[in-house]
Amino acid sequence: MERTERPTREALEYADGRTIADVLAPDLGVLFVGINPGRYSGAVGHHFARPGNRFWKALHLGGFTDHVWTPSRDRELPSIGVGVTNLVARTTRAASDLTIEELRAGAERLTRIARRDRPRYVAILGIGAYRTAFATPGAALGPQPDDLGPSSLWVLPNPSGLNAHHQLDDLGRRFRELHDAAFLDRARPG
Repeated sequence: MERTERPTREALEYADGRTIADVLAPDLGVLFVGINPGRYSGAVGHHFARPGNRFWKALHLGGFTDHVWTPSRDRELPSIGVGVTNLVARTTRAASDLTIEELRAGAERLTRIARRDRPRYVAILGIGAYRTAFATPGAALGPQPDDLGPSSLWVLPNPSGLNAHHQLDDLGRRFRELHDAAFLDRARPG
């Protein structure tokens, strides 16, 4: 996997509050939803850009790509039926810097995106953020009983390298389950 130039300490600090453009298109198979951009991603302007983040590896292990993509290719995701956005657009040092109100407003914004762009699945990357944003404290990982507009909801573990509860092989397996539901299971209308 090729590396992008590491941002300076000043660039990381300057990234606070910045946003990264959503990668959206109508009728995607999966719209992945991060919690919010971290400083590294905010500094370089690409989703899941911090070197320790396992999103791109999990995407590959899950069957979405034929090799591990770099974060600099995030704008190409619609070419494989995938998009990416965040519950909260602003960059912070840590997701714990977000408020409940921001997460809940993010859920409302995500509902509008789902109604407009009609992805087959909306996949939230982080069970804690999902539980807070959607006021579902008992939710578990995997497919959810409720839809988001015309889209089915799915919750995956946060791929951050800081999430020690889920190793890469587990992330790959869970991403594969979503991939197969979105792209191989044609029994579901959509």
